[in-house]
Amino acid sequence: MKFSNEELIQKVPAHDLRAVARLITLSENRSARAREVQSKLFEKTGRAHIIGVTGSPGAGKSTLVDQLASNYIKLGKKVGIVAVDPTSPFTGGAVLGDRVRMSNAAELDGVFIRSMATRGALGGLSRATSDAIQIMDAAGFDVVIVETVGVGQAEVDIVRTADTCFVVLVPGMGDGVQAIKAGILEIADVFVINKADREGADALHKDIRVLLGLGDHDQEAWMPPIVKTVATKAEGIGELIEAGNSHREWLTTSGRGAERRLMMMKEHIIKTAHDILGEKIILDHGKELEKSAKDCIERKVDPFSVAQKLLD
Repeated sequence: MKFSNEELIQKVPAHDLRAVARLITLSENRSARAREVQSKLFEKTGRAHIIGVTGSPGAGKSTLVDQLASNYIKLGKKVGIVAVDPTSPFTGGAVLGDRVRMSNAAELDGVFIRSMATRGALGGLSRATSDAIQIMDAAGFDVVIVETVGVGQAEVDIVRTADTCFVVLVPGMGDGVQAIKAGILEIADVFVINKADREGADALHKDIRVLLGLGDHDQEAWMPPIVKTVATKAEGIGELIEAGNSHREWLTTSGRGAERRLMMMKEHIIKTAHDILGEKIILDHGKELEKSAKDCIERKVDPFSVAQKLLD
């Protein structure tokens, strides 16, 4: 079904899921219409709790998200889910299979699942993920859960996108060592030891505690809790939701929370400006860009000079 801009502006806040899906599609396609509609809807955002779920492939993130959504629904919340899958570097396609492991949540009223491909974006998130989150927020979802690709040490975008980040670790996968690498330790607002019925869960819990103790923490800082879950059995999900709620309360009441929200908004503005500029270069200077790229290959000119010329 086609919607005019005015219809989208009216129907998205009214929780019309077809309008929500349509606007997200326009955003994924980088339509100028999407940007115009989203600017009108922006004043209606800022109410949802944005939760990022990240961790290594095989950690059980999708099953965990499925259980989280089901429990939030029981609490009377409306839940939006953005499940990001990697794009093939060869064909450009993506499986978008996360909802196969979210069969319980997919059947519940009040849950809206949107699968998105990274489309070559680094850092574990699709370029349009931030837009999809903002649209779901404007549509009145109480909680928006973002499940990232799960590319391990490259999970950096999520901390600039979500209010609360769950880092999912699994016993027996070397995650105790992994947690100290590439900022994973700093990303986590809550550590989740999933598949905690496996051997080594207690040892992993101890390793994380030791790593957290190595950092500098003052009284105002947030100390990430460690929650054990068995997502396939729905164990520990209530405790995980409580931990997420506690972090959101800390964000609301502490000065550090205000600093984080300011950082996130600055990052969003920079990322949006970057996308607009990139699109403008491709649309307005496509032929010049191709010729310049060929000149670079032949070493007639360098990429820095070309980029500066395009910017000028």
